[in-house]
Amino acid sequence: MKLNQVLSIVNQVEKSKFISCLDRMCTDAAKNNKKLAKTIENIDGQIKNASGSEITQLFSTVREFFKDSLKEQIMMSSAQLNLLINILSRDGNCVARISWIEALYAKEWKELTKLSNELQNSIKEGSDGSLFERNRALKIYHACMKEAYFNDEKSNRDAKVTDDERSILNVLAEELSLTTDESAAIEHLVDVIPQNGVLDALNGLRDMGLLFISRKRQEVFIPDEIVTLLNEIQGKYLADKYILRVLRTLTDAELSNILKAHGRKIRGVSRIDKIYTIIHSGIRAAKLLSDDMHNVDDNQNHRKDRLKQLINDLEIDVDKLGTTLDERISLILTSLSSATDKEFDSLSASGFKQLLKTLEEHFPSMIEVLKGAFELEPNETVDTEKLRALSITPHDILYLLSNDEIRDVRDAIGLAKRGNPRLAILESFANATDKLIENYDALARRDINALKEVGADVIESEIGIKFEEVTKAIFEILELNIDEDLRKSLNTAKDKADIIISLSDNDIIIGEAKTCKNGDFAKYSTTSRQVKAYVARAENQGKRVAQVLIIAPSFSDDFIESAEMDTEVNISLLEAHGLKLILDSFKSKRNPKFSPKLLTKGGLLKAELIAKNL
Repeated sequence: MKLNQVLSIVNQVEKSKFISCLDRMCTDAAKNNKKLAKTIENIDGQIKNASGSEITQLFSTVREFFKDSLKEQIMMSSAQLNLLINILSRDGNCVARISWIEALYAKEWKELTKLSNELQNSIKEGSDGSLFERNRALKIYHACMKEAYFNDEKSNRDAKVTDDERSILNVLAEELSLTTDESAAIEHLVDVIPQNGVLDALNGLRDMGLLFISRKRQEVFIPDEIVTLLNEIQGKYLADKYILRVLRTLTDAELSNILKAHGRKIRGVSRIDKIYTIIHSGIRAAKLLSDDMHNVDDNQNHRKDRLKQLINDLEIDVDKLGTTLDERISLILTSLSSATDKEFDSLSASGFKQLLKTLEEHFPSMIEVLKGAFELEPNETVDTEKLRALSITPHDILYLLSNDEIRDVRDAIGLAKRGNPRLAILESFANATDKLIENYDALARRDINALKEVGADVIESEIGIKFEEVTKAIFEILELNIDEDLRKSLNTAKDKADIIISLSDNDIIIGEAKTCKNGDFAKYSTTSRQVKAYVARAENQGKRVAQVLIIAPSFSDDFIESAEMDTEVNISLLEAHGLKLILDSFKSKRNPKFSPKLLTKGGLLKAELIAKNL
């Protein structure tokens, strides 16, 4: 969830710690940054009065200052805070209930303690036998960790690992080929992490400006921007979900090479266990790509050629392939780490829902697989809105399935067997939405026969929902901000608005999508009661409803007149064929720009005129 979205959910008290930290950063940075000083001046010099978008802009401006401050505080923090940060920065944990974070912490603590005991036994065994090098490496790192932690006591200071010592230990761990989880487990032997006190630790992280805690919801929110910072601080430049994609494309032999490079068992280990052992070990992506996956005697040219093939397998679109091994590694890491927004854009909201539904039909355990992979709470309701909030894309979901399972899905829905099966599946659902957009007027008029003729497979009972979803998809193409989080917070069991378009932090447009089978849409009294209830709820939550927009195939004269004469709310009407006309005009322009203010004119909107002036 983006920072701007989190700020729109939490209240002023819950924002206070983050704003205080940001204020301090801005004050320090503004002394030597005239541009930032002017930005602060433009909001009256008071960050506490800034809007969510202004706070997000300020954060972006002082991002590196914020990162340095966080890094310094984390380095000086307890091992417990570091363990908690590791949990919170993992895929799927950016929005979670406090009780679930406590459960994840207890599980992680138990697994870390188990690994610590195993490594302690290896250290005690000494450096004899077939595991000579591995046991020797563990013993060296353990000795250095003890020295780094306890040497402060010689000077009558509290025992701790300083920033400089941490940097040296990180280099040592890398040179000894120790994984992240092994390093953490050895530190746990030296500086035992408390088993309890998670809530106090969360409050400590909140004081650092790292997360938000909603007391009412009993939830923790960590914005995507902060997660990215934490990953960078930890030297983790690729999230686990992207590591999974890379590993899915590797051969069994290459997976074994990675495990062998870190002294892990390979004999009798299944492919899926190899993959998840590698992910949980926390091996750095760059090292995995440059060294671990290759045979020891592979030269640079062979490794470069293998990465070229990997880039093709991952369907990474590049202008230049890069001539060196490091350039190709950087290309892979950069492309994957910045893929989220592009991947969400590849499917409309409707297409995403249909994809998830289809996967559940073929794999009834799909939701359980999702929950397990992204550490979601067992009783959590998982839908595409929740997945978007957690930044889990359609691509992420498809890579949870094995290569054999994904080929089964491809075959079951009748797709060609050539090319990347995951991308073929995504394209098929994108095409399904495109068909509905192209036949938007027929969908609005509930013309099931016309839809069947063009191959748009829609059930009669689902046409209303599909029309709503396709309308959202069109608005997304027009680059309007469809705010699903706000819609979810405004809706009740009785009152459920179809579409919320955010114009700013507080200004919104409420949209209603209405289908009509025969004739013009004429139910004004019913519709007006609906939208007025939505407006009242929105205003009670501090939102200003700039306009109510009703989309239908066409409107009766009485409906148009009643809407124009209504003094309680501002209503605009837009016919379905008119919205399609605007979309076609938008897509035909080289640099189109559609302003949502064009939807706030009131009365029956002149789509032809809007389309002409885009």
